[in-house]
Parts: sequence; C-alpha cells; structure tokens
Amino acid sequence: MNLSFQKTFYVIATVIALFVILSFARVILVPLGLALLIAFILYPVTKKMESWGLNEMLAAFLSILLFIAIIGGGLLFFSTQIISLSKEASDFQEKLMGLFTDVLVFLNTKTGFDLNLDRTEILNQLKQWLKESAGTLAGSTFNSAAAFITLVMATSVYTFLLLIYRKGFTRAFIRFFPEAEAGRALKMFKNIQQVGQNYLSGMLTLIIILGFANSIGLWIIGIDSPFLFGFLAATLSIIPYVGTTLGATIPVVYAFMSHDALWEPIAVIILFWSVQVIETNFLSPKIVGSSLKVNALAAILSLIIGASVWGIAGMILFLPFAAMLKVICEEFEPLRPVALLIGDQNNNEKNMKDKTAGKMHKSIKEWYHNFHFFSLKKRKKTKQA
Repeated sequence: MNLSFQKTFYVIATVIALFVILSFARVILVPLGLALLIAFILYPVTKKMESWGLNEMLAAFLSILLFIAIIGGGLLFFSTQIISLSKEASDFQEKLMGLFTDVLVFLNTKTGFDLNLDRTEILNQLKQWLKESAGTLAGSTFNSAAAFITLVMATSVYTFLLLIYRKGFTRAFIRFFPEAEAGRALKMFKNIQQVGQNYLSGMLTLIIILGFANSIGLWIIGIDSPFLFGFLAATLSIIPYVGTTLGATIPVVYAFMSHDALWEPIAVIILFWSVQVIETNFLSPKIVGSSLKVNALAAILSLIIGASVWGIAGMILFLPFAAMLKVICEEFEPLRPVALLIGDQNNNEKNMKDKTAGKMHKSIKEWYHNFHFFSLKKRKKTKQA
C-alpha cells in the first residue's frame, strides 16, 4: 500500500481549515445549524398545515410559534423549580463550604503538611471570595442572557426562511450533481432529512420518558425539585457514559447534603442505575433505532469537538450532525469507510444475526408445517384406499 504524502497533507490542511472556518464563523453557523435541526422537526407540522389550505409563510410562522410556546412553557415550569430551589441555596451553600473546609483541614492534619489551616479562617475566605465574585457573575449573566436572546431571534428567522424556501434550496443543491445523478441526490437529501428528523424526535421522546421516570422516582424518594433534577439528568443522558454519571451525581450530592439519612442518596443511586439499564436495553433501541445511532467513541469525540469549537451549542449540534454525516458517507463509495467508523457496527451485526436467526426459524417452521400437512394427506389417501 502506497501512502501519498501530498494527499495526506491536503487532508490535514483541509481538516485544519475546516476547524478555523467553524471557529471564526460560529456567529452565523451556530444559529443556522440550530435552525436546520428545528426545521427538520417542524417540517411535518408545516406540511400538515399546508395540506389544510394555509400558505407556506403562514404555516411556517404558526409552526415556529407553536414550537416557541412549547419551549417557553417548559422553561417557565423549570424556572419555578429553580426559584423554589434557590430558597434553600444558602443552607446548601453553607453545608458545601463546611464540607470543603473539613476536607481541607483533615488532609492538612493527616498528610503532615504544616500549613496552619484554621477552619474559621477558611470559611471567611470562601465567603469573601463568593461576595467578590457576585458582581462578575451578575455581569456575565447579563451578557449571556443578551447573547441567548440574539441567538433565539436569529435561529427563529433562519428556521422560518428554511421552511418557506425548502423546495428552492433542494432544487439548488441538486443542481450541484450531474443530471444523471439528480434522482440519487434527491433521495440522499430526503434520507438526510428523515434521519435528522427521526434522530431528533427520538431523542426528544427519550428525554421526556427518562425525565418523567427520574422525576417520579425522585418525588417518591422525597428529593426537593424532582422535575428539575429528573429532566436535567435525562438531558445529560444523551452524552454516552459521562452524561449519565454526571446527571446522577448532581441529585446524589444534593440528597447527601440536604438530608441527614443515608438511605436517600443510596436510593437515588439505585433509581438512576435502574433507569439507565432499562434505557440502554429497551427504550433506546426501540425509540431511537439502531440504524440512527453512532458508536460511543464517535459520539464522545463529536461532543468534545463540538464543545471545543462552539461550546454548549456544539455539544447539541455535532452529535446529530454525526448521524447525518454517516448517511451522506454511505451514499459515496470512497466515503463508506468513514460511515463504518461513525456507525454502531456492533448493533448492526447483532440485528443482522437476529434477522438471520428469525428467517431460519421461520423456514424450519414452514418446512415442518408442510411436512406435517403432506403426511396427514398421505394418511387419508391410504385409509380411503
């Protein structure tokens, strides 16, 4: 096998240039990427409204308005949970600082380092640091809120334009392909839209189911603000392995700090472990589907790369984009190895084995049925003779 230095250099240079473009153009690409994903979800709704006699602009506007109303209702509900939880934040903060101080004093006494650490002095320094950082935190919160509002407005405008001009955009992209490949290109774009729609709708459905399961379990255990912790853990569960652990750690730490009994944090651990087992073995294969999944390594890399390039928005966007990239690579022969690297081949092989075993079982069953039928028919002829 010959390795071309020129081709290797071009590939590395292209990857570096792509990262530079994504980083510098994030102001435009982040809302555009979010708008593309939202347009995939709202496309069936818009198409249904158009079948009722509404024009494209009114149908797109009503679809976006409905989506904003649902998201706004969810944010309003969880804001009440955060406000109720903030009333206990001071007590929780005192307990957390006390635990941190005790750990520092314990390590100082046991490790032999003579640092002259005093518990009261450490607590005072922590309180002073929190007081000084309050102004900076308020300023950064205001800037983040302004950036979030700008992002929402830009995303809404882009989504509206993508929905009303979707047919023209599709025809324009098809023109990039040769005329003989127009049908194949149209099929590929439809597959990308279908995969993105199924992936996103499946993940949203999975988050809702896991959120209610976690919340009901936390409510039974007696944890405060169960819906906030439950849906936060469900949202973080889209990150393979790491997200589930992080989502369970937050309510476990809160239960440990806010309750004196030890059985409550243990019950929270058992709850999240049980939900995770059910989600991995039953819910995720049925709802999301194995054909839409990417393997854990590709998912973690996409999340890390997305976070390094676009921050939180990159973590949201890069994972479904990886699933759509797999579909694009499957349509081109030179890129199929990339699709194999992204896809979850273990699940695909398992599904193929299950289908093969099912076909063999069906064939044996049909053969036995035919054999039994002809045997009975032969016996009847023998008796008649």
